[in-house]
Amino acid sequence: MKAKKGFNIRNVCGQNLIVAEGKENMDFSNIISMNDSSALLWERIQGKDFTIEDLAQILQDEYQIDEDTPLPREQALQDATTVVEQWKEAGILED
Repeated sequence: MKAKKGFNIRNVCGQNLIVAEGKENMDFSNIISMNDSSALLWERIQGKDFTIEDLAQILQDEYQIDEDTPLPREQALQDATTVVEQWKEAGILED
């Protein structure tokens, strides 16, 4: 997976919002608000191919979740899966 080009995150009045930029995204009329964790993930994957496991690892590294603790690892994977589903539904990812 990869983030679609032209969708950038901006902080507007304390809210992390995805903003569509460029001619190819002129028809995009959604406003996508992200919490701090999803904004962190969005920033880290720009210009890179990534997997759900990559996103989970970013969350583990950022929030210092121990690799040997199964429940937090599962939670990171679940959270990453949810974020990917939301991004796909919003149309801001490409395969």
